[in-house]
Amino acid sequence: LFPQGQLLAKSWSSLFGGQSGAALRGPIYSFNGRNVLLDSLWPHRLAWHGSTPRGGHARRWDCQGWRSSGTAEGMATVLAEGRLLAGHRHNCSTP
Repeated sequence: LFPQGQLLAKSWSSLFGGQSGAALRGPIYSFNGRNVLLDSLWPHRLAWHGSTPRGGHARRWDCQGWRSSGTAEGMATVLAEGRLLAGHRHNCSTP
């Protein structure tokens, strides 16, 4: 059984608002029920978003037009940091 109904954030705006978004609470599950923060299938534990810390489009860092042979970078958040939009640039080829 998978836990359901756990509060991730108090509101949509609190999830993405402010300097770096809301602090994440509890586990995060993939669509097939794996705990992303613990499962070895997710070695980098990144949430790709292509956004600025305030939720705007990070035009230069969104991996749009990315090709596997390229060196483009996009904004992603390390989920263990607990801040959804506290992104850093990562190579778009990172799984």
